Parts: sequence; C-alpha cells; structure tokens
Amino acid sequence: MHARTLLPAALAAALLTLTGCGSESAGDAEVSPSKAANTQAPADSDGSGTEAAGAKVPEALNFTATTVDGKPFDAKTLAGKPTVLWFWAPWCPTCRGQAAETAKVAADYAGKANVVGVAGLDKNAAMRDFVSETGTGSFPQLSDEAGDVWKRFEITQQSIYVILDKDGATVYEGVLAGGEGLAEKVASLTG
Repeated sequence: MHARTLLPAALAAALLTLTGCGSESAGDAEVSPSKAANTQAPADSDGSGTEAAGAKVPEALNFTATTVDGKPFDAKTLAGKPTVLWFWAPWCPTCRGQAAETAKVAADYAGKANVVGVAGLDKNAAMRDFVSETGTGSFPQLSDEAGDVWKRFEITQQSIYVILDKDGATVYEGVLAGGEGLAEKVASLTG
C-alpha cells in the first residue's frame, strides 16, 4: 500500500521537473569541453565518419525524426553548418516569446546555419497550432512526442537552445529570454 502512495508522488515530481517552463538561470551555460567532446564522435564505428554533402556527420546529428506536418527528417542533412536546436512546448509562454526572434535568426542565417525546432511535452496537433500561430513554419519543426530527441540531448525542460558548431560540438545550452542573444551566438559561428 505504501508503494501506491509513493509512486504518484514520485511521478508528479518527475513531471514537474520535466515540464517547468524555462527560467533565466535554468540551464544557461556555455558548455564545458568535456560535454562538447561527447557530441563530436563520428557516426560510424570505424572512426571515419559518415559523409553528408561533403561534411562528416557528428554523432550529435545522427538521428531521424518526423516534422509536425508528418514529413521525415534526417538530422544528417544539418552536418557541416552551425545548428541551433530550439526545444519548446506548445503551451509554454517563454517559448512563445522566443518564437519571433528564432524565426528571424532562421531567416537571417539561411544557408549559413541551421535552425530546427524540437517540440515536445504535448500532442502533435497542439504543436502544429503553435507553429501556425507563431509564424515559425519557415524552418523545420520536429514533433518529438515520445521525447527521443529531448533525451538524446538530455533536455529536461522546454525553452532551451542547444547550439552546435559546424563540427557538431555543443557550444551553448540554455535559455535565451525572448531569443535575446541568439543572433550574436549564431553570428560568432558563421564568421
């Protein structure tokens, strides 16, 4: 009987941790070299790397997903350029506040850097509504209902940006209120 009362409490605590809307201090960090090194492993086991449009595909980009509009997405196509992964949830006001700046950065750096939204913590219909309402459909938006991409990048709350350099190393992970500072971080990686 004791386990029955503890399990719901533990589950509720885990969900609160997972779904808390990002705050300024939560997760804001330049990434340590040890964590960055973990994302640079080649995609294949012989160490030669997998090629995508002439660029080696780092382990960080060795995944597939589905977009909110049901299309297949292969992250290997992002190799060779800096990449912004924006982890968001459709009901999150912080995420909604980041949408315009994230879309602007995606447009301003098209061809020089990749910007990809990774929606989670809700159903696909709500994700599609968010994209439509915020005008963020001009860049790929992944539907990560199962949380596979979130787990891959160890994301535990929404409104987090993960920025990878052209080699797939994580150079920034954190919250950027209203997307402020995102353009500068991308500019520093694109020259």
